[in-house]
Amino acid sequence: MQILTKLNRFLERIIPLLTPGSVVIGVLAAETLQAYAFLSAWVFAFMTFSGSLGASFRDFARVLARPLPLIVNLVILHALMPFLAWVTASLFFPNELDIVTGFILAAVIPTGVSSLLWTSIYMGNMALTLSIILIDTVLSPLVVPLGLSLILGAAVQMELGEMMKGLLLMIVLPSLAGIALNQLTKGRVKTTLAPCLAPFSKLSMGVIVAINSSVVAPYISQIDGRLIGMAALVLFLSVLSYLTGWVVARIFGWKRDVIVTLTFNSGMRNIGAGTVIAIAYFPPLVALPVVLATLFQQSLAAFFGLFLRMVEKEDKHVRSEEQLPDAIGK
Repeated sequence: MQILTKLNRFLERIIPLLTPGSVVIGVLAAETLQAYAFLSAWVFAFMTFSGSLGASFRDFARVLARPLPLIVNLVILHALMPFLAWVTASLFFPNELDIVTGFILAAVIPTGVSSLLWTSIYMGNMALTLSIILIDTVLSPLVVPLGLSLILGAAVQMELGEMMKGLLLMIVLPSLAGIALNQLTKGRVKTTLAPCLAPFSKLSMGVIVAINSSVVAPYISQIDGRLIGMAALVLFLSVLSYLTGWVVARIFGWKRDVIVTLTFNSGMRNIGAGTVIAIAYFPPLVALPVVLATLFQQSLAAFFGLFLRMVEKEDKHVRSEEQLPDAIGK
């Protein structure tokens, strides 16, 4: 148990390097790893189950009492950012339908389970984060195919029924199983099973990224202007996602913990799910924007964590300066 705890802490420290490193491994070992592409969905189901062991229906009920932050976050995730991804991708890649589809898919997939880690590190609202992940996960079999269909229409042939079934088996059922087990054991799995599975869950993310990167290796291994342009646009949209969550939460005047939560949950995406969906239901090129997102997502989360702390210090400094004249006057 102690060894697993140390391993988990080590993996948490290297997360910004883990996923980009997995992309490199996937490209270098493409011929070997491509044969294991069928395992991605099963590995991801385990990762989803593991990540859901800390959730409870009680936390979810508390958040529903004041649902506005949750609703706003879902609108950012599944309406605003997919629309912006479609507009910008269509502008820069007007004759590349598969690439445009990939950008939309990268934006419309559910929020990332790893947002739990970043929310806890920077003391966000954990109940809200868990509820956003749960709701987004449960809705994903409807939201992802519907979002793609509404934006792309008949331009892309999609197996919507199969996609919904895959999302149900890969995300929804494992999540509900994890939450149900937590409820049945009255939270004991949080301190017993969950810590044991945590390091394997993080390693699973690396495995999924490596396997799915191997499928798009022919596109990544040839660095050209198009690939660099795609990477730049992925970076821009990723930064915009984090900033949108932060700005919107500030506009609503929500407390610091909610601002932290919306920042990470708006910026993070379930890249593992996105790559599995792209590889399973679309041509390989569709997966390329999703895979490229793995190069930036965790590093940007670390950057925005520092950004949140810097803004918090600045806000405290401004408040102290505002209060100083009142104190002198008294």
